[in-house]
Amino acid sequence: MNEQVVTFLTNLSEFLIFFVVASALALFFVFVYTRVTRHNELALIKENSTAAAVAFSGSLIGFALPLAIIKFYSVNVIELVLWGVIALIVQVLVYLLIRLPMPRISERIQKDEVAAGIWLGTCSLVAGILNAASMTT
Repeated sequence: MNEQVVTFLTNLSEFLIFFVVASALALFFVFVYTRVTRHNELALIKENSTAAAVAFSGSLIGFALPLAIIKFYSVNVIELVLWGVIALIVQVLVYLLIRLPMPRISERIQKDEVAAGIWLGTCSLVAGILNAASMTT
């Protein structure tokens, strides 16, 4: 078999393993995060809530960024999973910390107050960027 084909197949199998594990982590994140928050993001998004969509999108991207970055630095899938758990914890902490200065953020998102959604989504995204950068050291 051609050396390039063998290399491709090896890389493809590694890609599939990391992609499946990262996708499973993302689904796990959605499961956990939607149970931690006081508002039902998915139901609100189905009802066309811009605030919920912005807030949840920021948290999901804030979770996925560290996963994407750590793929370059991890030596195996177990390390990816461990850092994925850290990324999940960071996003949950962001939500809990944002509630300190804005204790009714969930209620405001339920009322589709876009400013609250932007604030939570942006804080989640910033935390994800800082988290990803911190994982590269």
